[in-house]
Amino acid sequence: MKFRVSLFAILLAVGLVGCEKDGSISVIPEIAFVSIDPVSAQQFDAVEIVISYQDGDGDLGENVAGVDNLFVTDLRNGVIYAYRIQELAPQGSTIAIQGNLNVQINSVSVIDPMATAEQVQYSVYVVDRAGNQSNVVTTDEITVTK
Repeated sequence: MKFRVSLFAILLAVGLVGCEKDGSISVIPEIAFVSIDPVSAQQFDAVEIVISYQDGDGDLGENVAGVDNLFVTDLRNGVIYAYRIQELAPQGSTIAIQGNLNVQINSVSVIDPMATAEQVQYSVYVVDRAGNQSNVVTTDEITVTK
């Protein structure tokens, strides 16, 4: 019986910590690095980056074509890849949202002509419809081989 009460208390405490009020999440989007796959890629392979996000007023994402709001920078050479996150909450709503975003870089390559392999790392940030820029996260390194 003591075990059940303790387990219930632990589960209740975890549940209360996990339940945040909408106002406690910043209206400036916050992101965190989750994963990058594969960790070892052949030249011209695709790479997928997963980041988690949270936004207190739900204005992350855009349904207008041509508007970019997610940016990935190759830290070797400063090349920036721009993407559009589709609207994640209905226009005009002010609800807190959170989840994961999967970003695919269609082709990675070795940029040093003398190298047969390179370590690659990316930085990522997002911008919401109000123009608020998130924090910048850096991926783990991956190896790209010719």
